[in-house]
Amino acid sequence: MKVQSEIKKWGNSLALRISGAMAELPQFEAGSKVSVDITPDGLLVKKVAKPRRKLKLPYSEKSLLEDMTPEKAHADELAPLNPSEFGA
Repeated sequence: MKVQSEIKKWGNSLALRISGAMAELPQFEAGSKVSVDITPDGLLVKKVAKPRRKLKLPYSEKSLLEDMTPEKAHADELAPLNPSEFGA
């Protein structure tokens, strides 16, 4: 889709008003974070992906390891690594 618009003076800067389909299709809204690629031919404005939420787990590592002892860890029952698992 192509849209024509006009760059206007805004204070000491230039501004391009994002309206109509220019805002609706990429789902821009006030406060949207964007990245701008600058080339001799013009500008490419893209939405910045929202950071993924951190998964809140019901238990902390500290609480899971609280009562851990060498006897409870069962380290002696682990399978031995074969040479391919060492990257050899």
